[in-house]
Amino acid sequence: MIHQDILEFATILPPNRAICGLDLGDKTIGVAISDLRRLVATPVTTIRRVKFTVDAEELLKLLTAREVKGIILGLPLNMDGSTGPRVQATQAFARNLMKLTDLPITFWDERLSTVAATRALLEADTSRKRRAEVIDQVAAGYILQGALDRLDTLSRQRAADLDPGEDA
Repeated sequence: MIHQDILEFATILPPNRAICGLDLGDKTIGVAISDLRRLVATPVTTIRRVKFTVDAEELLKLLTAREVKGIILGLPLNMDGSTGPRVQATQAFARNLMKLTDLPITFWDERLSTVAATRALLEADTSRKRRAEVIDQVAAGYILQGALDRLDTLSRQRAADLDPGEDA
């Protein structure tokens, strides 16, 4: 099922299970996976796109092997927040993927994720060739980490609402 709201997505995730972040491009899909506590995103791989069925099969095989329980797709909004053809392509990918898996899917604003990933790789003095090999998975890591941070904040807010403490 596709969840437009990350809070709704968070409420259906089982505890202590990994989720993945995807940076969907025309030629590649960057993949990052969280730890079981969903605090840290780790870039994992880049899938070279062939056609949807082949791409989805490879992706779902990886997610099954890693016991991933949710998917966060980077949503490539324009800088002014508007949508364009890339957003429509990402949403179509999500709809098609939903037909092949029961994993919950949501979106996360990916604006500037590739810029941040490139900057980090440059600061790490990564060669141009190596940057080209890993940029998409590092961008997926930035997308996933942003979503993980938001999920952590939501979790802390829920816990505080349930247990207001001694001051209440």
